[in-house]
Amino acid sequence: MADGRFRQDLFYRLNVFPIRVPALRERISDISLLVGYLIDRYAKKLGKKIRNIDKKTIELFHAYDWPGNIRELQNVVERAVILSEGETFFVDDTWLTHVTPKPPATTAPLVADLVEHEREILEAALRECEGVVGGPNGAAVKLGIPRQTLESKIRKLGINRHRFKAS
Repeated sequence: MADGRFRQDLFYRLNVFPIRVPALRERISDISLLVGYLIDRYAKKLGKKIRNIDKKTIELFHAYDWPGNIRELQNVVERAVILSEGETFFVDDTWLTHVTPKPPATTAPLVADLVEHEREILEAALRECEGVVGGPNGAAVKLGIPRQTLESKIRKLGINRHRFKAS
């Protein structure tokens, strides 16, 4: 609606009776029915006759999480129908993306790296500006940040800006 591609009044007309469609992983019992339908659809389109579905393939489909939902199922079935040479539908388990979630990394090293990098940038700017923070030739202008922000960061990081002053 915000982009102007969908009228607001149409949204409210359609939203009279909202329908929640659960993810495919929440309706495993529908997978066999959907697979049968999709096999027939793609086989007719390609002029193929597929009469059987490999039992291992159905077990694989039921065990899979389907992060891509119905579109992923459609793509896998279409690919298998295209590649099938016989009357039995089967899917190679390597076709399904087995993404194992990575354990959340501790943010401490990343934050420490970020703080150290920020310190280096601020000190380099102060060095170039000979410790001057504000004004047209100051480090704040060079960094493109307000003087108050730079002063706050200098205090927060414990940087001694006076050590950069010209002798």
